[in-house]
Amino acid sequence: MSPLVKKKGEKFTIPSKYLLFALTLICVLMIALSLFTGFFDGILNSTAGNMVIPFQRGITYVGSFLNDKADNLKEIETLLEENTALKTQVDELTLEINRLQQDKYELAHLQELFKLDAQYESYEKVGARIVGSESVNWYHSFLIDKGSKDGLKQDMNVIADGGLVGIITEVGPNWSRVTSIISDEINLMGQVLATEDNLIVSGNLVTVKTEGTIDFSQLLDADDQVGPGDKVVTSSISDKYLPGLVIGYIDSMQSDTNNMTKSGTLLPVVDFNHLDEVLVILDLKENYGE
Repeated sequence: MSPLVKKKGEKFTIPSKYLLFALTLICVLMIALSLFTGFFDGILNSTAGNMVIPFQRGITYVGSFLNDKADNLKEIETLLEENTALKTQVDELTLEINRLQQDKYELAHLQELFKLDAQYESYEKVGARIVGSESVNWYHSFLIDKGSKDGLKQDMNVIADGGLVGIITEVGPNWSRVTSIISDEINLMGQVLATEDNLIVSGNLVTVKTEGTIDFSQLLDADDQVGPGDKVVTSSISDKYLPGLVIGYIDSMQSDTNNMTKSGTLLPVVDFNHLDEVLVILDLKENYGE
């Protein structure tokens, strides 16, 4: 009986030698087709193209993406470093600009003091810087950085801005206190420069703060020659103030009830709201003319 014949009740089986022979034959046929016809090359290439190439594209895209991100991160790091350097340069330039502005400001003040020094060249003077004030806005009493070691004495006159600031009322070794002419406690003899009429100048903190003026009184002006705008200077009959120091200009005036004298207000020549440096006249009135 043939080995391929199926007996009744048995399962159909193929002997292994026939199966091996069939598989061998198929392999030989596939090898032959591959060698002589290239039949499988197209299939394999197609399979590789469909599977490998997209995978390669994906790897290439991911690599390019990561490379771009790395380049961007390097650019950002570089920009951050450059930004930090620029901020440092800006800070340095800002400090330099502020220093130059301060130098310009101080130079302008020194030039004004130089002009003032020339204006009162007959007096010996020393420069001083204001280092303290009893008021934030108005310098009615303040400290300067020069004292007895620098030759300063009580009752020495202090000038700035082209005119009289006040008088030294207290002296220490390296500091002095100046009471300005706007202070309520100050009274001094003045003179209208054009007519040589004497008057009394009195400090007034209220009016100087509200209107920028101080008071004058006891002006003898029988011929009505004095008017607003006239310059007022220190009088030669003053007991503590040297003569000829500019005090200010007449702002307003009216006749007193006695119809003999006049009173009113003066605009001080000194800006008592902005003082930094002053000149102290070393000559005392008691020694004036010696």
